[in-house]
Amino acid sequence: MTSVEALYRQPWEELLEQAWALRRAHFPPVLELAVPGAKRYQMEGFCNKRHRFAAISLTGGSCSLGCEHCRGQLLKSMYAASTGPALRRLADDLVARGCQGVLLSGGADRRGRVPLRDHLDAIGYLKEMGLKVIVHTGLADEATARDLKAVGVDQVLVDVIGDEETIRQVYHLDRKPEDYSATLALLKETGLAIAPHVVIGLHFGRIRGELSALEMIARVDPEALVLVVLNPLAGTPMVDSQPPSAEVVGRLAAVARILIPERRISMGCARPPGPGKVAMEHLAISAGINALAYPSASSLAHARSHALGTVWRELCCSLA
Repeated sequence: MTSVEALYRQPWEELLEQAWALRRAHFPPVLELAVPGAKRYQMEGFCNKRHRFAAISLTGGSCSLGCEHCRGQLLKSMYAASTGPALRRLADDLVARGCQGVLLSGGADRRGRVPLRDHLDAIGYLKEMGLKVIVHTGLADEATARDLKAVGVDQVLVDVIGDEETIRQVYHLDRKPEDYSATLALLKETGLAIAPHVVIGLHFGRIRGELSALEMIARVDPEALVLVVLNPLAGTPMVDSQPPSAEVVGRLAAVARILIPERRISMGCARPPGPGKVAMEHLAISAGINALAYPSASSLAHARSHALGTVWRELCCSLA
């Protein structure tokens, strides 16, 4: 058993106490509530605005990988802009409506890369418009990292997978966890701010490689970490998969806090619906996260029971 596995298997109260002590030592008593405009949200008199922060797919609904958990479903809720001129026109329209930032994402090619280099001039235009710009790279090469740094993107998001079978069976890529570790190191060495993502339960709801992914991430000292949870989607092979339990999510959040005690950790948008969602939020708050996307009303009360103030942010949770 590795040291991180031993940490994960500690009695819950001991693990929680250690994680919460680190949260208190390194951060102010505030939980940031991230509510970007991907979906309408209203709570306690606050209502977000549809166009304040926008998610854009650079490939429309197209993805070459057809990953088992998505099959392109996640792209459907995004604005589509598959050419540089289309991205510029969309940016003009969004800024006119009050947009302050965008996430550039899209489907990946057969090597696991999002085609960002095809849009570099337009990405530079977005920055000239005063927008915050964060990007999903997939597995990046040196040229992509260099060019993203040159155009001034504010943050880079990378899904990190720590299990080879998950990479093959879910993402359909002939890659290894070491390739994700190399991408993280390359982006960091290039001087880009990185916010790796870990999808808890990505292997058909089972835990395989999440702890290894957290170890890889901790080694590069990221600016932020985002934890999301498998949400089985209709129209995908995972529709009947059982998501991980709230306790598993809470334990992984606590381990993450201990591994990167001085870096912000967020619980992102993707979580399965129902009572389990609320329990996941509660345990993640108790484990010391800094930001929570689209919180339930119960979680606002839970945060306050931990003497945490709350502040609304109409941004992606990695930036909130």
